[in-house]
Amino acid sequence: MKINNFIYILLAAYLATFLRLSINNNFFISIIGSFFVGFLIRRRLSFSTEKILLSGFFACFTSFSGFMYFLYTILNRGDWIKFIIFFNLIIIVNLLTMLFGFWISRKIT
Repeated sequence: MKINNFIYILLAAYLATFLRLSINNNFFISIIGSFFVGFLIRRRLSFSTEKILLSGFFACFTSFSGFMYFLYTILNRGDWIKFIIFFNLIIIVNLLTMLFGFWISRKIT
């Protein structure tokens, strides 16, 4: 991979981090990110464009740490039932949203 691609990945990560901080809603960010990742996976992107968007932008935009922190706060309060419900709900909803993005991308092509 060329050095320019690394710079583009860093710029995409910076932009994604800025957008993440401005939205400040982990669940909404997760849904948006899952949809667009599913949408882009279906597209025939070049290797460098795929790395810039998926590894640079969406990896920082939908950061796993925000999801983990949200679950940690629930678990830290000792609410096991709420933790299990949210854990499963977030994973299932994000997976279905990603599949929906994949499906929409396939219908557009």
